[in-house]
Amino acid sequence: MKITNRRAFFDYQLLEKFEAGINLYGAEVKAVRLGHADLTGSHVRIMGSEAYLINAKIFPYKYSRPDGYDEQRTRKLLLHKNEIIALKSKTEGQNLTLVPVSMYTTKSFIKVEIALGRGKKQYDKRKSIKKKDIQREIEQELEG
Repeated sequence: MKITNRRAFFDYQLLEKFEAGINLYGAEVKAVRLGHADLTGSHVRIMGSEAYLINAKIFPYKYSRPDGYDEQRTRKLLLHKNEIIALKSKTEGQNLTLVPVSMYTTKSFIKVEIALGRGKKQYDKRKSIKKKDIQREIEQELEG
């Protein structure tokens, strides 16, 4: 199951992508495999020498105990130390943001694709909407 953050493509100009593992509990793993997660509004922050996924919602698995479960808890991302150092220097030096783009499963692992992104201005967002509308109209004319 692949969960995408469509808002990230609209709000940010994505420059470079990385793949990271994520530290989850058992019931969270089952919920992600069923697609019960939302990455909208989440971001990645590097604190010290570790990376964390903040504000990502993983909804409770329906057959697990809901006692004290926090669906928006901060989750640790699993990256190599040299990747974390490189990401930290890029975000601080070039005024970039780390944004989760998607969450997916590979064999028995759950991975998070994160990207370095530069925030778009309002006029850039309007331009991308206009470009999509024009492309949609061209495709409709070619079909009909």
